[in-house]
Amino acid sequence: MNLPLSENIEYLCRSNINLYSTTDCNGLASQVAAGRQVKILNTTIINQNVLRVRSVEDDYPGWLNASDLIHLQPTPDTYQPAIITRKMIEQRLPAVIDFAKIALSVPNQYLWGGTVAPNYDCSGLMQAAFASQGIWLPRDSYQQEAFTKRVAISELQPGDLIFFGTPQKTDHVAIYLGRQGYIHSSGIEIGRNGIGINILSADAEDEVSQAYWKKFRCCGRVMSSYQRLNCGQ
Repeated sequence: MNLPLSENIEYLCRSNINLYSTTDCNGLASQVAAGRQVKILNTTIINQNVLRVRSVEDDYPGWLNASDLIHLQPTPDTYQPAIITRKMIEQRLPAVIDFAKIALSVPNQYLWGGTVAPNYDCSGLMQAAFASQGIWLPRDSYQQEAFTKRVAISELQPGDLIFFGTPQKTDHVAIYLGRQGYIHSSGIEIGRNGIGINILSADAEDEVSQAYWKKFRCCGRVMSSYQRLNCGQ
């Protein structure tokens, strides 16, 4: 490991890397695609194994396996979030939806923490689809719910997000396609173990749609691209 570590600069990912939720690297929290940037939060490597980093586009922290430092390259180009209006988003939504449909068309399975093709978790697919058009969302589904503007189910438009979960917290997200359809990456327990299209209706006939209808929470509209909370840090 020859990379000089610094907490004051950003690093470009030359390859996809994994971020873990624990220091033993057994729980995948997120992934950072090649071309994105990370910032090292603490240069002390724990047990010669991991160090704490944050993906800069969405402020998402995680543990990086020290063996993956070879995939990082120091860069003087500090990430600057783009200012994107709702009108710009509306123009890009067809391509966002197309991204999700293309992801559906290739073999895939649900991956907790997955944000890189072909295997995604629910919020990872949403983030990747919007990011493909230069629109950044927060990483997790409950964060995405808080980030969007609440809209009534009767006002849903293609490209809006649909949130599912418990009365206390959202734990699943999908993107609305129109005509009551939505596309999402769902797990094994009540889902498809991968990306699929379901119906947002109490009268839906398939079991997956019925299960998620019972978990329906609210709908949200993406109004802007995520802006980093700590641009100067």
